[in-house]
Amino acid sequence: MTSRISHTTIDCRDAHAQSVWWAQVLDMQQDPRDPNEPGHEECMIFSRDGRTRLLFVEVPDDKQVKNRIHLDLRPTDVTQKDEIERVLALGAAVVSDLRTPQGLGWMVLADPEGNEFCILRSDLEIPDYHSHLIT
Repeated sequence: MTSRISHTTIDCRDAHAQSVWWAQVLDMQQDPRDPNEPGHEECMIFSRDGRTRLLFVEVPDDKQVKNRIHLDLRPTDVTQKDEIERVLALGAAVVSDLRTPQGLGWMVLADPEGNEFCILRSDLEIPDYHSHLIT
């Protein structure tokens, strides 16, 4: 017997604002039968195929330390640089630039509430990505 991940839950101060922001970043959507509204304490978004789900739950505490778990994002149809620029324009903040002059590495960013996430190189930038599955 095994389990599967139903969804990833992210604690936050404003569940609706976080769900809207992350839906833009990840091209996800809400459940039209149960739409996310301002003031909702729990807001879920889904990938287009419904397999990936993020649930934002309001908590009274502000984020105080580095995340113990974070999302690593891999751009699907643009370069890493283009995706970083897009996400920064949506309101992300730079935490740490861990890219090398050779074009390897990643950028650590934070969402509007300070939750860290990384943007990796895109599939387009990794030679033979699918056979080696490297970052």
